[in-house]
This record gives sequence, structure tokens and C-alpha cells, in this order.
Amino acid sequence: MKNAMTPWRRAGHHRFAGPIVVALALGVVACGPEGAQPSGPGGGTGAATREAALDTMRRATQFMTEDLSYEGGYVWSYLPDRSRQFGEMEAYSTQIWIQPPGTATMGHLYLDAYHATGDELYYEAATKVGQALAEAQLPTGGWNYMYDFAGEESTQEWYDTIGANGWRLEEFQHYYGNATFDDAGTAESTQLLLRLYTEKDDETFKPALDQAVAFVLESQYPMGGWPQRYPAPAEGFEKDGAPDYTGHVTFNDDVAAENIEILLMAYQALGDESVLPAVRAAMDAFTVTQQPAPQAGWSLQHTVDDLAPAGARSYEPVSLATHTTASNVEKLLGFYELTGDTSYLDGVPAALDWLDSVRLPEDLWTDDGRQYPTFVELGTNDPLYVHRTGSNVVNGEYVVDKDPAGTIVHYSSFRKIDVSGLRARYEELRAAPVDEVTAGSPLLHQGATIPEYFTTGEISVSDLNVGTLSPADERPSDTEVGELVDELNDEGYWPTELVSTSNPYAGDGSATPAEGDYSQTEVGDSTDTSPFTTDDPVVGISTGRYIENMSALVRYVAEE
Repeated sequence: MKNAMTPWRRAGHHRFAGPIVVALALGVVACGPEGAQPSGPGGGTGAATREAALDTMRRATQFMTEDLSYEGGYVWSYLPDRSRQFGEMEAYSTQIWIQPPGTATMGHLYLDAYHATGDELYYEAATKVGQALAEAQLPTGGWNYMYDFAGEESTQEWYDTIGANGWRLEEFQHYYGNATFDDAGTAESTQLLLRLYTEKDDETFKPALDQAVAFVLESQYPMGGWPQRYPAPAEGFEKDGAPDYTGHVTFNDDVAAENIEILLMAYQALGDESVLPAVRAAMDAFTVTQQPAPQAGWSLQHTVDDLAPAGARSYEPVSLATHTTASNVEKLLGFYELTGDTSYLDGVPAALDWLDSVRLPEDLWTDDGRQYPTFVELGTNDPLYVHRTGSNVVNGEYVVDKDPAGTIVHYSSFRKIDVSGLRARYEELRAAPVDEVTAGSPLLHQGATIPEYFTTGEISVSDLNVGTLSPADERPSDTEVGELVDELNDEGYWPTELVSTSNPYAGDGSATPAEGDYSQTEVGDSTDTSPFTTDDPVVGISTGRYIENMSALVRYVAEE
């Protein structure tokens, strides 16, 4: 699961924007019917600037494909001498990162650049990414967070060393050997395979695409939801006595919504009507898991048997989650737009009333406008706060209580939620004619298509060094493009301060806490391999920066 300090999941739940009704329904920032094409005239005011932009795009891409890529894949960031490289954690040189903004995100960018320029260089780059993802695809049809071309022994070694010692990154502390829906890696990879297949009817990618869609269908629970990981491991991973959480029905990080989007894209692009019952069941999962009033919210996860709120990682207690509740309300409003079925609206007022009821007193509001607790205790409606003691994964412990002081910094106990905005959207939908609301629904009308551009809207490119792109309402100016041209160095990359780093693996943590207070730090003692923000950043290579800058150049050079 993505930790709350990572911007890409906080800022935008989905990555893609364009003329796709699915995106609108699931809460994606979209640009409208013309949104797939960047606005403004292609080429700017001078041919010289456009030519410089095209040359810069080519040079930067040649560096990424020829000097940086490993077997067609990528991680998040690299030291300039390539002595260390990072995904969410430090990666081996033989590994690629599937978790966005990793390998699949790069493939989407390459296809966008191909659409903007017609240059086959970018299409060939995208196909190499697709081939890497097909290689990394597990036999079941999904993907893990990363893939190691050196094989299972190397993967297991990574989990036993770097992964096992990431104190706060519990999702990496155990190697399950199965696939994850967490953080959209499986979703984004499937969507890229679909784009590659439909781009030129390339049958090369059809088997992997079919397998991925089948995986989504097979892993769905009868009640409509999905686990975080699938298939269930023979032996689950217990942490501090708490049972393995990866089989629970999962809403955290938009697991269900991402899978709905996959299935709807398969329906749109492939005409596969067999996925539609699964889509409807998935939408219904949101209604059956909502808890009764007066606590009419949702948890990050729910148990399969009785759909009760469940805990996840050590710092994600059994509780109701305000941010998950707000996100699920947003999805229900979108499902109404897809279907016109008012049952998806029925639970919304109670959910919003519950959110209003747990708003914190003003003296607990944060400086950045967070007015709601992340977690709320079942039954009492009291806020729950998370603290920690110790210094590493061996001696450290997370503690949940009702004290708002001194909470952990890597997963905020406070949330910013626009309840009034959600309520206004609900009222607007209720008041509008159903035919108007559902006018563009791909479930009720034919004609919706896959967006031509996937990385020119509000997407996250956070590799822990850069943040989230803004919606592409305007083309960059000639001056802004000139700056991007000038900033590309002679090697062919945009130098970026790597503000995120980690301690190299130095052996397992000690059972005796190190001296110092690690209760409110991003990282523990020197054995903790979790990423943290450094005061002394190295200038290196950022995959996120490449995507960010290339997205701007794509918007600039694309012809209407």
C-alpha cells in the first residue's frame, strides 16, 4: 500500500485523462471531448522552437532507452554513476519497477509521444516496455511491485534483506510470490498492453492482455470486491500477531475502482460484453460494504465473510477511514453517471453526514487544512491516532491511541476532505434529468473510446523526488519549452535533485533500540531501509522528471 507521504496517490487517485467516460465516472480529471488533444496550435510561434522541442524529446528518449533501460523496463530514480537505483525502495540493477510511476508509466508516455509526433522511435520504445511487462507478468496474469530479471533466488534475496528491513513498508517485508492490485501496477500494466494491442492490432500483446483481464475476473470475490493480493498464499504473513490482511476486500488505493476501469476499457476497446456482470458486481460491492448509520462509512479493507471493517498494516487499525469514505462516495456518484441507478446514491447522504460528525475541533486542524481524522473508532466515533516506538523493524512498534500529539509523519493521522463539494455534486446529480446524467455512459451508449493521450492530464509522476502533474489545459509557452530544451544536459537527461534516498542494507536491525527518538522521523536507525527525505540531495536521474518534462513537450508539439 502506498504510504501517505507519497504525493502521487494523495493528489490524484487515477492517472489518466481524456475523452473516456469511464474516467469521468470514476472520478478522473478529464479534459472533455477535446481533452485528448492538447489545446493551442501545434508548434508554437516559431518553427525553430518546435524543432528544438522535437530534438530534445528524441535525445532524452534515446538516453532513457539506450543508456538507462534494463530489458525494456525502468525504476524510479538513479544515481548519475548508476551505483544505486531506487523504486519505492532501493532496487537491484537487474530489477525493474512495476509500481507507478515505473515501467508501464514510461510505456504510456512513449505512446503519447508517438501520437504527438508520428515518430516510430517512440512506438518502438513503447513496444519494448510492453515486452518487459509481458516477461514480468506472473503466470496467474497479474504483476508484483517489481520484477527481477535475475530470477526467483535474487528476488527472494532482495525481500530477505532490503525489503525485510523497511520498517514502515510492511508490504515489502514478506515475499508472497503472488500478484498485487495495490498501487495500480497491475492496472496500469494491463492498460498499456491494451493500448499497444489496439494501436496497430499487434497480436504480440494479445495473450498477455487476455491473461491480465482474465486475472481480474478470476480474482473477484462473489460479492464483487477484490483482495489486495491474489491468489491467496499457502501461508499468510502475520505481523506482530495480526493476521495477513492481503486477502481482505480492499478499497485502499482504489483497488476496486482501478479494476472496474480495466474491465470497462476492455469492454470499450475489445467489445467484450462478458466483463459487464463483473463491472456491475464490483459497483454493488461499494453499497454492500457501507456500514450502517450513524457510522455510515467504509474502512480501508473489509473482511470477506461478514464485510466488517478490517485492519491492514500495523499503523492501519480496525476502524472507519474518512479518506476512504470520501473516495467511495465519489465513486458512487460516478456509478450513478454510468448506470442511472439511484441505488448508488442512496447511501451518500448518510456517509456525508457521518463525515460531518467526525470533523475535528478547530484547534486540531493542521496548517495545510486537514480537518478530519484518518481513522475513527468503531462504536464510539472517537478519532484514533498512530504513534510508534523503537528504532527499526525488529524492535519497533506502532501504537494506536486517542492522543493527537506526536503522531507518525510517514502516514498522516489527519485528512483534508471536501465534504461540501461532494454534497453539492450529489445534489446536482439528484436534480439533473437521468438522461442528461448518463448521456455519455459507455454502459448505456456505444461510442466511447480509449483516450489518445494518457500522460497529459493530472497524473502523479512521484518517484519520491517529483510530484503530480497539473491538468493540461494549456500548452507550455515558447519560453517554458526553451527552458526545458536548455535544461537537458549533454548526456541526455534532466538533472534532478534526488531528495529521496535510503540507507543501504547493512544487516538486520538490532533487538535493542538505537539511541535517539524515531517516533516522528521518516526513517529509523541506520538499518532501516525505508526511503526518507535527505538534507543533502544528490543530483541524479529521475524517471518522474522525464515523464513530467516529456508530457509538457508532448502537449507543445502535438498537432490539432
